[in-house]
Amino acid sequence: MSESNFWKTVKRNLPSDCHATRIENRHGGGIPDTYIIWNGLSFWIELKVMKGNKILISPHQIAWNTVHCKNNGVSFFLVKDPRNKSIYLFDGIRASELLDNGLRTMNLYSGKDYKELFSVIWVFGSGKIGSGRAK
Repeated sequence: MSESNFWKTVKRNLPSDCHATRIENRHGGGIPDTYIIWNGLSFWIELKVMKGNKILISPHQIAWNTVHCKNNGVSFFLVKDPRNKSIYLFDGIRASELLDNGLRTMNLYSGKDYKELFSVIWVFGSGKIGSGRAK
């Protein structure tokens, strides 16, 4: 499965009141490829499709997500494992761990149910707003 096809699946399964923008940035910088706003909750998602046992994350993506999260921003890595068709959600602050440890990194969600996935995003993201994570 390509990242483009993964995006199409995610887009089809977005809650109806989400507004999503796909960002194609081939010049680096680490900015995630999807921006979503949902009932006032704004967040970024970097989509990744595993290649074998690896999740390829660039140093720019690690840096961007780390700084964003440390400043109370909400971002995620959503990883698709084409071998078992499962999806895994990780907090953006775990970007470096995700590169080093792959799916052994503590996830927020694992499964195949997009409705449940977005429920986890809502609860987690809402809890981070104004949480003082930057301190």
